[in-house]
Amino acid sequence: MNMNDMRDLAPDAVSAASPGTRRQRIDQRTRDLVNQAVASVPTLGLQRAAEFLATMNVPAEVAVRSLVYPDRRRANQG
Repeated sequence: MNMNDMRDLAPDAVSAASPGTRRQRIDQRTRDLVNQAVASVPTLGLQRAAEFLATMNVPAEVAVRSLVYPDRRRANQG
């Protein structure tokens, strides 16, 4: 799934969330990649984890938020 493939999104999913509220996660692949990268930080380091996410086309904003601010990550939803 690439960033332009929006078939899995409900038509109103993006506009339904008001500013400051969290939307429900819709991209399980990105969740799994981020989990894998975060788990690898102790052994591979932050830079290698970030390179992995970039290689896997995880948006930079998501990668930075997940790796640098792990306390801001969502709880697992499935």
